[in-house]
Amino acid sequence: MNEQKAGEATRLDLLRFLERVQEQDLARTRHWITTEERRLAESAARRPPPPPPDWVLEAGIGAGRRPVAVHQGFCKPQGARVRAISGEEARRLIAADTGLACQLCRPDTELGLL
Repeated sequence: MNEQKAGEATRLDLLRFLERVQEQDLARTRHWITTEERRLAESAARRPPPPPPDWVLEAGIGAGRRPVAVHQGFCKPQGARVRAISGEEARRLIAADTGLACQLCRPDTELGLL
């Protein structure tokens, strides 16, 4: 039969040992990941933010997401409904509907449409 001699490891003992080794490897890998994430975050924090775009379009809510306002880049409202646009597109949108020009940053004046 299958008798275990004193001091001899069973298959289960070996599997438990393997499990402990793999857990240690996983813990070490997770530590490396945490260290790298911290390093990348610190590096990103040292870099200045990118300059704002010259012009942004604020879109409405809903299926069509119609334009709500055109802004100069420094006036940029926050959110997922905002995207950078070219000066040509800003000019075209405001020319088609003067009500789209933001009343705070006055992109229509800056674009020479007034």
